[in-house]
Amino acid sequence: MSARNTFFGGSFLDRRAELRDDPAWIAAARADPATLYVLECGAAQLVTSGESMEIAFLTGDHSLVVSAADEELTLLGWFRGTRCVLLEAHEARAVESLPGGTQLSELRPLAPMLAPDSAALLAYARALSLWKSRHRHCGVCGARNLPTRAGHVLRCSRAECGTESFPRLDPAIIVLVTDSTGERALLGRQASWPAGRYSTLAGFVEPGESLEDAVIREVAEETGVLVTDIEYEASQPWPFPSSLMLGFRAIARTHDITLRDGELEDARWFTRADLAAGTPAIPPAGAISARLIDRWLHSPARSPGT
Repeated sequence: MSARNTFFGGSFLDRRAELRDDPAWIAAARADPATLYVLECGAAQLVTSGESMEIAFLTGDHSLVVSAADEELTLLGWFRGTRCVLLEAHEARAVESLPGGTQLSELRPLAPMLAPDSAALLAYARALSLWKSRHRHCGVCGARNLPTRAGHVLRCSRAECGTESFPRLDPAIIVLVTDSTGERALLGRQASWPAGRYSTLAGFVEPGESLEDAVIREVAEETGVLVTDIEYEASQPWPFPSSLMLGFRAIARTHDITLRDGELEDARWFTRADLAAGTPAIPPAGAISARLIDRWLHSPARSPGT
């Protein structure tokens, strides 16, 4: 099963995790003239401007890299065969030094315009940067956290505490529910989405809950429909802010829709013919929701237990 059918997935990077324990990794990165730096300022990242967008890497001789403190650097890995480092800089300092033909932009609207591996690298960098920005202080004693393991662990600066924090992910399920014939799919829409767009159902996994239990609960909470025959389909990193979307298919045991928790503005059953005719609008290609819908549209009708 290919993971490259969704935004931000795929084997885009040689992470070389063993090098994170090397105390000389920063010196080695700075000494290597081939090292490339991904610039991150808050939620924005440096990309080229114009019609053809790509990551605008900095090199080691750029003023922002030269003046960067060690704690602003995180080893990402080897991207397209080249060492790649995340540089987190304050926007006010960065804006004064941006190379020509570049801009700081938020990843979410850019993803469809970037090469798949570039989008995945920026998603990875964004997730790490956001995690660090939200864990500046120890959650146990409140002392300042300091980066270790090449930026992949935060350790409390208070020696008596020393609590370590690791990058976190929030697991969320996303599910395409079909009826027992496989000819209709249950889709919903939120009020904030573009007019006419519907998508698969989704929600966060709660503590003490399995993924399958989360599928059952979320579908029931949002639409009142009960499901069975839950099957895993695929996953997608989703760094907005720190989710891992786990995609499933399920078959409905009941079909009456009741909007229960206020998450959705509307939910309906749509046939294959409806979607083939362009009604409703669905999420863009590359979103895991679009993958789930597309796989259903182009697969044989499915019966319970098959």
